[in-house]
Amino acid sequence: MKMAMLLHVVGFLLVLGFIHSQAALVPKSYDYEVKEATFTRLCKNKTILTVNGEFPGPTIYARRGDTLIVNVINQGNLGITIHWHGVKQPRYPWSDGPEFITQCPIKPGANFSQKIVLSDEEGTLWWHAHSDWSRATVHGLIVIWPKIGRPYPFPKPYAEYPIILAEWFRQDVEAVLLDFLRTGGDPNSSDALTINGQPGDLYPCSSSETTKFIVEYGKTYMLRMVNAAMNLFMFWAIGGHEVTVVGTDGAYTKPLKSDYVVISPGQTIDLLFKADQPIGRYYIAAKPYNSQPAISFDNTTTTAIIEYKGYKKSSSPPVFPHLPKVNDTSASVNFTGSLRSLATRAHPIDVPKKITRNFLFTLSINTLPCPNNACQGPNGLRFAASVNNITFETPNISLLDAYYGRINGVYGTNFPNFPPLFFNFTASDIDESLETPLNASEVKVLEFGDTVELVFQGTNLVAGIDHPMHLHGHSFYVVGWGFGNFNRSKDRLSFNLVDPPLQQTIAVPKNGWTAIRFKADNPGVWLMHCHLERHISWGMEMTFITKNGRRPGESMLPPPPDMPPCT
Repeated sequence: MKMAMLLHVVGFLLVLGFIHSQAALVPKSYDYEVKEATFTRLCKNKTILTVNGEFPGPTIYARRGDTLIVNVINQGNLGITIHWHGVKQPRYPWSDGPEFITQCPIKPGANFSQKIVLSDEEGTLWWHAHSDWSRATVHGLIVIWPKIGRPYPFPKPYAEYPIILAEWFRQDVEAVLLDFLRTGGDPNSSDALTINGQPGDLYPCSSSETTKFIVEYGKTYMLRMVNAAMNLFMFWAIGGHEVTVVGTDGAYTKPLKSDYVVISPGQTIDLLFKADQPIGRYYIAAKPYNSQPAISFDNTTTTAIIEYKGYKKSSSPPVFPHLPKVNDTSASVNFTGSLRSLATRAHPIDVPKKITRNFLFTLSINTLPCPNNACQGPNGLRFAASVNNITFETPNISLLDAYYGRINGVYGTNFPNFPPLFFNFTASDIDESLETPLNASEVKVLEFGDTVELVFQGTNLVAGIDHPMHLHGHSFYVVGWGFGNFNRSKDRLSFNLVDPPLQQTIAVPKNGWTAIRFKADNPGVWLMHCHLERHISWGMEMTFITKNGRRPGESMLPPPPDMPPCT
């Protein structure tokens, strides 16, 4: 009898284990309905594009190595694409999302089931629209926990909170886009900054909805932060509290203690803070960092509130943090330059040492002729932007479709390894004749397994400014940075090849350079661009094509049956 009962229990456990193992093979799925919804901000109602009627959009939760399915249903009035920012999508660029690079937009009334393939990412990433300027309101977090049974490389926090920094425009964002493209000038600035969709106490009609976090004294909390702003770097801090950076862009870092953070558009940062101050209320605050005084920008401050349990209502305002000055370049580069990979046995790194491909890419603001000099750029010209003096010309079908289908005439393969002309890139007075770029759809082809060293060189053409450069399909090691013109023989001597941070978005300082290294081991078509939205709209982007390898598991997978058509 006992033996029969034992066998029954063992059999039940085996069946249960089989069911769980089979369930693990079924990808977790989400339904993302892109639709308009009305929100009230700054005393006025406004209809915006959302996912599932939420602003910010829903958070995706996963574990390292998971595969997810996101069914995107477009109930909006315009075509849409969704990008899974920081997800490498190994061998599967079909769901990466950038408009006319890996897909054509999902038409109104249509849908596309996107497969999200996680690999070694762990920490916080995010998703956002990658068509026109829809990402202003179509965005959300991706939280990637360690695999079951694997701990964080730091004591587990008591709770985790999202911090989504963004901009709010009173004007329709598509109208902002169309207007500045028509006039050739700079876009209108936003009207407020937001934390988790709310402007905070310093804006009209906003105090009652200010984002609030309740904490317990003595507990440690994780903040998962993304800068989803369209055109602004951000300084961020908590009044009276120090924070510890433990990750960025889906990779762990050595603990970095700081009383402020600077975060680039597109970047994610994971932070720990301990609620160790007197019971009370403390402001979280964020404001812009801007190194170029000639441009207009939304120079306001958004706030949220940390409130300790046991706080008794008081007339005293929350403690406000000290934030660096809006143009404090030293504060920006010192923070970013202090990030280091964790580089432990449990979380190793693999910095390419033997380089097979060397590139130097200039990042420039440019001008183009305008009929009758009637545009709103400098001297009546039209603003443009370029990488190695090429302003990207968007095709009318996706580059991935053209590459996979061997369609001729869509793109060229002559993107230059180096600038077409060398001059003093960071001089204070550069000849205006150098400002005009070439319009083209050129790509750079990489062999599978190439090890790449790429130096981004900022220029002072028209106006120097910081550039947050983002590479799709890969993470890269940031091995060096500096001001002025890159000196290959001297500057490479100071590269950090021991514990450089592993990132996908990096701020190239104004009139300076940043060096990255990565291995081209992900076959497909992968966009690289500035994450300042006005710059990508002006053409500061280029594309890598990584060819298939020769061994099994080194070739791009075929497309799904429901790829959005281009006609």
